[in-house]
Amino acid sequence: MNKSLIFIGLCAAGNVFAADEVKPFTIDGEFGYIATTGNTETTSIKGKLSAHQELTQWSNDFTIEALFKKDEISGVEQTTAQKYFVSGQGNYKLENPDHRIFGFASYEDDKFSSFNYQATLAAGWSQKLWEDDKSQFNYSIGPGYSFSETPDGEDQSSLIVRAALDYQWKISDTANFKQLLSTEVGSDNTKSKSETSVSAQISGGVSLKVSLILDHNSDVADDIDNLDTQTAVTLVYSFF
Repeated sequence: MNKSLIFIGLCAAGNVFAADEVKPFTIDGEFGYIATTGNTETTSIKGKLSAHQELTQWSNDFTIEALFKKDEISGVEQTTAQKYFVSGQGNYKLENPDHRIFGFASYEDDKFSSFNYQATLAAGWSQKLWEDDKSQFNYSIGPGYSFSETPDGEDQSSLIVRAALDYQWKISDTANFKQLLSTEVGSDNTKSKSETSVSAQISGGVSLKVSLILDHNSDVADDIDNLDTQTAVTLVYSFF
């Protein structure tokens, strides 16, 4: 039987290192599509928008992500993944602009998890430990509150401590590495996320990106895995 595989990835990624031109506002967009036909029929769509705003007194980041997947199971097409995630973090710069006070908010709707939704509010201390022409490292930590709803409609909420790390390394003029880590530790559930990616320029504004995302919840239903993984190879296009 004929079998085709279509993979299209599109992502805008701007340089954030000190040696590059500092832009007050940037938006990165990523889109991936996978379709297979023949012996196996699947459809996967992934989209992401990331915005960064660098002002005199504020440094802000916003993210919107969506994932959708359909598979043919026993001859019937079924939705096997449907996830939406939105987050925003504002960092207020103190007298030393590398020292900051942050506020963070996020909302996640994952149809195939142990929760109808998960939301987080947090605030605390954020710091840029270093930034040079090759790499930069930021972290934030502070208390917060989590809200969630189980598939049975039960509301859950608890105090949490949220911590996050952001490391970026300019491997060469044409290759970049990025590692993002976050964890939200609460009495009911600990939610953690890791996103690792490497991108290499192919030609002009086009690069190849390989990424691995790990999502982990400590408290899930018996028939749900604690860990979700996403692995992708996409084409990257720098809009500006």
